[in-house]
Amino acid sequence: MTDVMQHLGPWLWWVLAGVLLILELFAPGVFLIWLGIAAAGVALVNVVFDLTWQWQFLLFAALSVLSVYVGRAVNARSQAGSSDQPHLNQRLQGFVGRRYTLAEPIKDGRGRLTIEDTVWDIAGPDSPKGAHVRVAAIDGMRLIVERA
Repeated sequence: MTDVMQHLGPWLWWVLAGVLLILELFAPGVFLIWLGIAAAGVALVNVVFDLTWQWQFLLFAALSVLSVYVGRAVNARSQAGSSDQPHLNQRLQGFVGRRYTLAEPIKDGRGRLTIEDTVWDIAGPDSPKGAHVRVAAIDGMRLIVERA
């Protein structure tokens, strides 16, 4: 093993980086790219410094951990505000803060509210038919309302 590493030098790490980056195309998620970047980093360092195979593996391990950590942080930051529709696929969250008029009264803290041709169970203070309510929160599939 050491003979192969000494003979190939940094080319071994360039090949490993290429293989990992190609495998990333076929693997779900984004993980192998960070290991490929770490392998390319070892290849770059190995071009400048003639490292023993032990140091090369140690550097690969350290760069792998560092690149995965940085990659996750960058990905989390880019996902935070990436949508112009933050409640897409979370239909109920889009109702929070909106005002509606009751078509049926709320009795004993329970009632029903029609929004866009869909009838929703609601919970809130007793209110007569025609009263204005605002959706304050979501509890499972139930809207929590308050007087508006």
